[in-house]
Amino acid sequence: MAGSARDERAWIRRAQDGSVADLEALFRHHWPRAYRAAYLVVHDAAAAEDIAQESFLAAVRSLERFDRRRPFGPWLHRIVVNRAIDWTRARALRREVGEAPLASVAAADAPDNPHARSLAGALASLSPEHRAVIVLRHLLEYTPSEIAELLGLPRGTVNSRLRRGLDTLERMLGEELE
Repeated sequence: MAGSARDERAWIRRAQDGSVADLEALFRHHWPRAYRAAYLVVHDAAAAEDIAQESFLAAVRSLERFDRRRPFGPWLHRIVVNRAIDWTRARALRREVGEAPLASVAAADAPDNPHARSLAGALASLSPEHRAVIVLRHLLEYTPSEIAELLGLPRGTVNSRLRRGLDTLERMLGEELE
């Protein structure tokens, strides 16, 4: 992984100097996790792709201000998750008549495993704020301190959202499995 960090710093430096090839290398390296983070928050493949692309473009526009001594991935994930939360909030506000609820969309896209479908549906029913911290912690494997830094939240708020979100998931999944 140390080679990856060195490569990443070099890509960023050269991308800051205008190298399209290095910008493409950054994109290829970070795209899968950026898309995954967006998808796990919004549960909509097309929206996740748009969010990840828009987030990457926002990061590129701000690249000259980026401190290349820091890792690029967490910075990009902060942008992705914040945009995914915003998209989820906006979607809830503009729900159209006949639009499938998020839980049914998530369940339809889940693997053909009843437990995975249950988890996806339960995760989709959480608030965007609770879903985001659970995705970052348990699916993207960030520490609570890293999540606090990524989202610009106090660590106590992250811990509280994790606990409340996990408690809600446990109640929902416990009722479903009984």
